Amino acid sequence: MLALDPKTTALVLIDLQKGILAMNTAPHASADVLARGRQLADVFRKANAPVVLVNVDFGPDFGDAPRGLTDAAASRNYPDDWTVLAEGLQHRQDLIVTKHQWGAFHGTDLDVKLRRRGIRTVVVAGIATNFGVESTVRAGWEHGYNMVVVEDASTGVSAELHDMAFKFIFPRIARVTTAADLSLD
Repeated sequence: MLALDPKTTALVLIDLQKGILAMNTAPHASADVLARGRQLADVFRKANAPVVLVNVDFGPDFGDAPRGLTDAAASRNYPDDWTVLAEGLQHRQDLIVTKHQWGAFHGTDLDVKLRRRGIRTVVVAGIATNFGVESTVRAGWEHGYNMVVVEDASTGVSAELHDMAFKFIFPRIARVTTAADLSLD
């Protein structure tokens, strides 16, 4: 069991939004990740610990998408409600961060929101493991936060990529846990 101090710990849920939840994911179904994310958020809210809901939005004209030379261009074919958080996920006291790239730190006010609340430990979960989740965990670690990643509340575009991150990347920069093994004391 990993027990964390609710006075210095925040939950950051990555991209639990309609468009991303509609993707095929592995090893966990997006509906299961959403359910675990809701459970974690309830635990954090009851402990008066911050819940940060992060969504990604590239703008209707795709003008806010990252630029750069790549071998695989991002899709520009998104439905109108693609950026909308899952129904009922957001509560009044939650913090909202909209990102315009994979990670939730660069180009957003996430770091300011966390530091001003005295947060030292950040628990991260969401979709997709090797995009938004991993980028956020790496940047949080680089910003000096204690990072925790919830394996069964995260999922990827493939089981192999998800497992690679949890086996080789996250243990070097974070604590890895499951939703059931996380508590706030």
